[in-house]
Amino acid sequence: MTAEIISVGTELLLGNIVNTNAAYLAQQCAALGLSVYYQSVVGDNPERLKSTLKLALERSDVIFLGGGLGPTEDDLTKETVSELLGRRLVEDTHTRERIAEFFARIGKEPTENNWKQALVPEDAIVLDNANGSAPGIILEEKGKTLILLPGPPMEMIPLFETHVFPYLREKEPDVILSKMLKICGIGESRVEMELKDLIHEYQNPTIATYAKTGEVHVRVTAKAGTESEAKKLLKPVVRELKVRFGRNIYTTDENQELEDVIVDLLKEQNLSITTVESCTGGLLAGRLVNVPGVSDIFKQGYVTYSNKAKRKLVGVKKDTLSANGAVSEKTAKEMAKGAMLMTGSDIAVAVTGIAGPDGGSPEKPVGLVYIACNFRGKTVVQEYHFSGNRKKIRESSVTAALVLLRECILENIRL
Repeated sequence: MTAEIISVGTELLLGNIVNTNAAYLAQQCAALGLSVYYQSVVGDNPERLKSTLKLALERSDVIFLGGGLGPTEDDLTKETVSELLGRRLVEDTHTRERIAEFFARIGKEPTENNWKQALVPEDAIVLDNANGSAPGIILEEKGKTLILLPGPPMEMIPLFETHVFPYLREKEPDVILSKMLKICGIGESRVEMELKDLIHEYQNPTIATYAKTGEVHVRVTAKAGTESEAKKLLKPVVRELKVRFGRNIYTTDENQELEDVIVDLLKEQNLSITTVESCTGGLLAGRLVNVPGVSDIFKQGYVTYSNKAKRKLVGVKKDTLSANGAVSEKTAKEMAKGAMLMTGSDIAVAVTGIAGPDGGSPEKPVGLVYIACNFRGKTVVQEYHFSGNRKKIRESSVTAALVLLRECILENIRL
């Protein structure tokens, strides 16, 4: 079956709210075996919504409508759907009772317009919303399914998982199973070249690549009648990818990030770490500190933005800064060595560079970054040239530092 996602709300069109609901629904559709070919965002305008919905009914089997189920005058999704389908709005007694209970639970009196949320199109399947007052609604219409969902993610996601997913699972019995392989240390173009033959060879499972900052993610997706059959389809393809990319695959767990894997690796090897940052200003330490349990291995994070801080906090030599500058291989090396010695860490990672938009020169352009990793006195330094704005360069620097850190650990624990 095909599915279509229509997100309703002028605030989405204006960019006041990021449309995370559409991304979530698209992912869930993939898990259910529903092919999503179209997504739309429509403001709080009944005529434009009606026009969009008419088109969706012509080309898709399942239509999700997110938002516009609230109590205010501009919440017109179910009213517009009811008018288009020729169905009356009727009060659902059970929903009215739940609205009364909801407001009693939060200690507030419902206003008159809150009771509007108890009105549903006739012959609708009403879905209880455990986290809000607007129920979800399912309508079957001439072989098509319309699913109306509340806009707030904290309401929509639990309602979908509790009611909508099981409902749709019965309609689409095929199982969609995916495996994500996350790759670092190799560029997107090289990954695509390595995969070109496999992408053309396989139709089921399919292989798709996604470029991330400093990483490439490869999703392998199989469709079958049962989960075990889907796993059998995935297995040889995943095995071949592991052969081709080796240890550049840092995880096959979709929920793991690079910093999660690194912290686990450090803990397994009983290794401590310190970071010292200039242009990234603590972003590298922040990525590591986001990981639960990092306190077992993280000793300290220095932000040495000025030359004075580099000298006083981690012992970079004044002569080094005078002769080579703050952004140089030698400075990065001394930053890492000094941080390691100051804290007694097993590993220290240093980042220094020019994030821009100012400060560059022909010899040292914006985007030039040096990253050093000192592992118990042995230092590796890499030079990078990143592009983009200041934010992008800093983010790219952090990811590159994590990649170098992982490589440095793997190289040294093998010795």
